[in-house]
Amino acid sequence: MRLSRSLAPVTVAVALLLSGPYAAPARAHVDDGKPPAPSPFGAACRTAVHGSHVVAYCHNPYVDTDRVRLHIKCAHWWDIDTDSAPVDAAPALTVRLTGRCWKEVHSAWISHQKVR
Repeated sequence: MRLSRSLAPVTVAVALLLSGPYAAPARAHVDDGKPPAPSPFGAACRTAVHGSHVVAYCHNPYVDTDRVRLHIKCAHWWDIDTDSAPVDAAPALTVRLTGRCWKEVHSAWISHQKVR
């Protein structure tokens, strides 16, 4: 029997024990001084005014849910401005918002809120 064949497994075992655990180095993070880019957010909305009625369609192409609201400012001081109830536009969903004034509409806009 040869001495080298009987010592080979023992030599490998001792080498493995003495080498100790190996810790991979952490990935280096390069800080270029710029804040991270925000993720895209916000439904695309189309608003139409027909006389005293306002209709808005909002389509959300992004992953995060967008809570949208229709706000209407009426032209006359005695006419009450309105805000619709919030509606959640989930990903790949189109929602319809409506509202009206008694007489003419001065302006209408949509507000967006990110749902956590």
